[in-house]
Amino acid sequence: MSTEPHSDEPARPPRVRVGRWRDQFLALGWLVLVWNLLWGEFTWGNLAAGLLVGGAVLVFFPLPPVTFGGRVRPRWLLAFVGRFIVELVAASIHVARIAVQPGYRPRGGIIAVPLRVRTDLNMALTAEAVSLVPGTLILEVDRDNAVLYVHVLDVRRPQDLAENRARVLEIERRIVRAIGSAAELRQVETDPVPKENRP
Repeated sequence: MSTEPHSDEPARPPRVRVGRWRDQFLALGWLVLVWNLLWGEFTWGNLAAGLLVGGAVLVFFPLPPVTFGGRVRPRWLLAFVGRFIVELVAASIHVARIAVQPGYRPRGGIIAVPLRVRTDLNMALTAEAVSLVPGTLILEVDRDNAVLYVHVLDVRRPQDLAENRARVLEIERRIVRAIGSAAELRQVETDPVPKENRP
C-alpha cells in the first residue's frame, strides 16, 4: 500500500511556473508604467507607489492568466516609446489649440477598428496606448471579435476617420514589433490593413 500523499490536481511543470511568474512581472511592469503616465511624471515616489499599487492589484484582484508567447525586441520597444511620446505631445498641443479656439465646436466620431492579432494582451496594450493619447478614447472592447470602438475628437471630413483607424492599426503594429511573436509579426506585416478597415 502506498503512503505517498495523493493530489487530484497535477503538479505544474517548472516551465509553466516560470512562465506564470514572468507574466506576473510583465503585468506589474505595465501597471507601474500606466501609474506613472497617469501622474504625468516619472519620479522615485511614483515608481514606489506604482509598485505598491500594482502589487496590491495583482494580489487582491488577480488577473486571468495571459499567455505571453512573444519576445521583447529592445530596438523596436525604444522606437515604440519614442514615437508614443511624440504623438502624446502633438495630440496634447492639438487638443489645447481646440480648447482655446474661440467659437469652434469640434465634431466627434466613433470608429470600429478590428485588430489583426486577437490576443488579450495585444488588445489590452493597444487600447491602453490609444486611450493615453489625448483626442482618442476607447469606448468599448469586443473581446470575441477583437474590435476596438474608439471615440475620435475633431472630425472634419470622412478621411479623418480613415486616418484615425490607420493610426490605431499602426499603434498595434508597433506594439507587436516590440513584444510580439514571430507569427504575430508576420500577421501584421503581411496584412497591414484588414478587409474590415479598407475604404
